[in-house]
Amino acid sequence: MIRRASLVMVGAMVGAAATATVYSAVVPAVAANPSTYRELSIFGDVFERVRAQYVTQPKDDKLIEAAINGMLTSLDPHSSYMNATDAEDMRTQTRGEFGGLGIEVTMENDLVKVTSPIDETPAAKAGVLAGDLISKIDGKDVRGLKLEEAVEKMRGAVGTPIKLTILRKGADKPIEITIVRDIIAVRAVKYRVENGNVGYLRVISFTEKTFDDLKKGIEKIKADVPADKLKGYVLDLRLNPGGLLDQAINVSDAFLDRGEVVSTRGRNPEETRRFNATPGDLTDGKPVIVLVNGGSASASEIVAGALQDLKRATVVGTRSFGKGSVQTIIPLGDAGALRLTTALYYTPSGKSIQGTGISPDIKVEQPLPPELLGKVEAAGESQLAGHIKGQSETEEGSGSIAYVPPETKDDIQLNYALDLLEGKKTDPSFPANPQKAELKQ
Repeated sequence: MIRRASLVMVGAMVGAAATATVYSAVVPAVAANPSTYRELSIFGDVFERVRAQYVTQPKDDKLIEAAINGMLTSLDPHSSYMNATDAEDMRTQTRGEFGGLGIEVTMENDLVKVTSPIDETPAAKAGVLAGDLISKIDGKDVRGLKLEEAVEKMRGAVGTPIKLTILRKGADKPIEITIVRDIIAVRAVKYRVENGNVGYLRVISFTEKTFDDLKKGIEKIKADVPADKLKGYVLDLRLNPGGLLDQAINVSDAFLDRGEVVSTRGRNPEETRRFNATPGDLTDGKPVIVLVNGGSASASEIVAGALQDLKRATVVGTRSFGKGSVQTIIPLGDAGALRLTTALYYTPSGKSIQGTGISPDIKVEQPLPPELLGKVEAAGESQLAGHIKGQSETEEGSGSIAYVPPETKDDIQLNYALDLLEGKKTDPSFPANPQKAELKQ
């Protein structure tokens, strides 16, 4: 049995939350009324009673952390308290680099399976191969551990060694490999040339490195393919869970010369913020197709929504996740942090994506392979308990199946995009025409 829910970079992202994140300093709190403080005294009474009489001795810090999280999770699915460890994990994710081994892993048959070693990393140099099964970490069995627990054991300070016991197909006995941890820079954007004439850009997540990686990818594609032969670009945002808001804005701006990219609106009208594109389209106006599916959330929806509304790109695929809220990270004492939903974001046309998602210009379904039928279901923000309602109480329902085949030949959505760019297919929505966009002044 293969568990497909998590594909994890050792030392980096473990179940990265779908989010558009901004960082904030602590702001002064508004004093509550006297009745609120009287009600808080009840919490103190309950806390003391639990400490004194619960069947086993609880830990005070765990009780308080659980109480805080109970309050926050009652608001919406994305607000939460992060202790020092969780907060550091979040910072690691957004930095896009970490101390680790340099392998992408998942779980298979209760063992950690290496899906890919990253080039020029300690794991690759030590001889770890794709398909290797890690059975022991520093002599201790992996069986019985969750993927996140196994990843945590493989994390560590730069320069420290770790011993992996590996089961490899064709080897007559387990292989023991010692690896010294180092700083791993995670590529936020992967790129290549398809069919010799189309630039393919896959944005994996929105970290501090995303725009720089995207720019490098576009420059490399332009260097490899003459301008008169380059048909355009595919911007693949499928399975992208989101990330930093400023990076979503920068990625959108890379394809735009003008127009509002996104606006965020908080609880007070004066908190509304608008973010506009700047002159300079890095792709020189070449046609762009954006791919989305049910795994495209938040920051990736900002990009898809901006390029769609401003008619800079044609969106192909299935309805996106529908997470249109912004989480602000507020530092707290002892290196913890509060992740609090503080605003909703709106596309250039003024549409909130919250609970509805981005509807593609051209709907192209990606069928599941036989082995996944009945095992993968459509998911979206509108299905999450306690989610914030969008513009309409009668939401259409967001999300769709989040599956991308590992082989390009089986990728119906990508091949449809390639056929459009190469003129093998036609559609009224392609190519998009920015001159027909209604721009806000």
